[in-house]
Amino acid sequence: MYFLMSLLFAINIFATTSVLPKFLLDLSLDMKQISLVGCLVQMSCIYLSGAFESGVILMMALDRFIAIRRPLRYPTIMTKELIVQLILLAVARSMSLVIPTVVLTSRVHFCRSNIILNFVCENMGLLSLACGDISKVHVVGLIVKIFITVVDFNLLLVSYFSILFTAMNLISGKARHKALHTCITHLAVAMLIYSCSLLASVVYRMRTHISYNVLNLINAIYLMLPASTNPFIYGLGVKEIRQCLVKTWKIKNTSHLS
Repeated sequence: MYFLMSLLFAINIFATTSVLPKFLLDLSLDMKQISLVGCLVQMSCIYLSGAFESGVILMMALDRFIAIRRPLRYPTIMTKELIVQLILLAVARSMSLVIPTVVLTSRVHFCRSNIILNFVCENMGLLSLACGDISKVHVVGLIVKIFITVVDFNLLLVSYFSILFTAMNLISGKARHKALHTCITHLAVAMLIYSCSLLASVVYRMRTHISYNVLNLINAIYLMLPASTNPFIYGLGVKEIRQCLVKTWKIKNTSHLS
């Protein structure tokens, strides 16, 4: 579980790194230009990190499912080899979902303008500059969004409802409290991630009625909020991590006083 948490944090760092440097250059040096290739690369990084993040959340749900439903067999089931295989599967799934969307977008003919009024390259914003029929790109993008948001979230709900059922009926005392705390923590992170993604998708399909300032705000929430809150939700929610942070803080205070 700790390895999956570290992987989730690494994905958050990668996602924000693909956005923040260009954003800070725009603000500080007024470097607002970006090539089409650079725009497509940034879009690929954002979407790949989002799809892979959803896969990691599913792996964390599987980890907790096995730990609570099959506690005695957990060490023999959740081996390092299985985790590596699941990670490779999540990477392959992310690439198979994202790459077709990016390739189709790259083949679109752009002629309306060369200005995107967003601080990130997003598929819907880029397609707003396209000429001709872009229905295939819209359909593929919608299928990817549904698959990642709806299917993955339903799988999460099924797994955590099963965990909650086991916690309420088969275990008691501290074990039940730990299981409930784990489910609530993981569901909070999942709800935050999928809610932000769904909000961004809905708002972009209503962009003709919404100002660009609101679109940029939604983009910031979608890209930055989960990445900035996940360490607090997971880190402070784990007793061992809290104890380690408190111990480190006390050591630093002691060293400063001495």
